[in-house]
Amino acid sequence: MTSEAERLTLVLVGPMAAGKTSIGRRVARRLGVPFVDTDKRVAAEHGPIPAIFAEHGEARFREWERAAVATALDEDGVISLGGGAVTDADTRALLQRHPVVFLTVTPEAVADRIAGTGRPLLDGEDPLSRWRSIFEERRAWYDEVATTTFDTSRRPMQRIAEDIASWRRELR
Repeated sequence: MTSEAERLTLVLVGPMAAGKTSIGRRVARRLGVPFVDTDKRVAAEHGPIPAIFAEHGEARFREWERAAVATALDEDGVISLGGGAVTDADTRALLQRHPVVFLTVTPEAVADRIAGTGRPLLDGEDPLSRWRSIFEERRAWYDEVATTTFDTSRRPMQRIAEDIASWRRELR
């Protein structure tokens, strides 16, 4: 195992549909490290996230999510967290020793991204209004864990990924 100083870990947080997975994959390629999506890890081990919410509830999902985050942080790479991971105090504590990028996005830019996505927390008549409410509830936690912030609203994902990779390289 490499020492903490030699490891290259980068965590991406932000609201649903901010681009954490898309940008995370690109950043990982540029940095030459693995990419981990903690939502995908939870789903691979426990089943589809909507089914987890329906059968076990959000609290159990957050517990499994925290375990996936802890495991991912023990590995080198770019780690994309689910939008609500920061709601868990223990998960936020896990992030304290790692560089964290908060990917933010405007409601106007996110409207098309969330259409028909099957996100359990956005079920209902007005998904964009629900997204706004959830983002505002979580915004202070994103700010709390963030080392830096990048807006994904209007710039090409590739350019954002290049900027994040450059930022991360400068931290070495």
